[in-house]
Amino acid sequence: MTFQIAGKSSVRFAIALLGLVAVVGLGAPADAGLFKKKPPPVDYVDQDFENLPPIKGENQLAKNLRRTPVYYRSPYPAGTIIVDTSDRYLYLLVGEGRAIRYGVAVGRDGFTWEGSMKVSKKTEWPDWRPPADMIARAKKEGKTLPPVVKGGPGNPLGARALYLGNSEYRIHGTNAPKSIGHNSSSGCIRMLNEHVIDLYDKVPIGTRVIVIA
Repeated sequence: MTFQIAGKSSVRFAIALLGLVAVVGLGAPADAGLFKKKPPPVDYVDQDFENLPPIKGENQLAKNLRRTPVYYRSPYPAGTIIVDTSDRYLYLLVGEGRAIRYGVAVGRDGFTWEGSMKVSKKTEWPDWRPPADMIARAKKEGKTLPPVVKGGPGNPLGARALYLGNSEYRIHGTNAPKSIGHNSSSGCIRMLNEHVIDLYDKVPIGTRVIVIA
C-alpha cells in the first residue's frame, strides 16, 4: 500500500511554533530540532503499518473515510490525536512522520470548536444523557428526548466514548454510520463503531487531543 500524505495541519502547527521560537529569541536556528525523529512508544508500533488490514464494517464508508496509514508531519509526539474538522479526519500520530487516519463526523454550523484537551475518561457502550440545551432545542422542534439512553447498539454514542477534559465533548461511536464524513454533530467527534473501538484500544487516559478547524 502506498502512503497517503497529509500536511495542511502540520504546516499551521509549524508556522505557529516557529513564530514562538522567534519571539523567545532562542540562539539556535528557528527550525532546529523541531521535527527531530524520536522512536515511537512500543504501543504505537505496527509490524506491518503500510498494510493495515481492513476493519470489519468499514466497507460501508467511502474509501477516503476508512482507516488509512498516512504520512503526517507534526511537531507533536506519538500518541497524540489530531482532529481536523475542516477535512473531517482524525489522526492518531504513531511517530516518525506517520499517522493512522480515520474519517469522522464533526460539528455542524454553529457547533464547531478548536482547542486542546486530554482524554479524561473512557467508557464502553456508554449511556447518553442529552444536555439541557439539546433537550430544549428538540422541544422547540416538537421532539422529546429522554433524560438518559442506556448504552447499546441504538445509543447515539455508539460502542465507545473518550471524554475530553471536563467538557461535554467526546470522541465516540455512532448509531448513524452514514453521518461519517459530514458536519452533523453537536460538537462531538463521531466515528464508525469499529473505528472508535480500534482507537479506544490504542490510547490511554491522558492522551492529548488537538482539534483544529
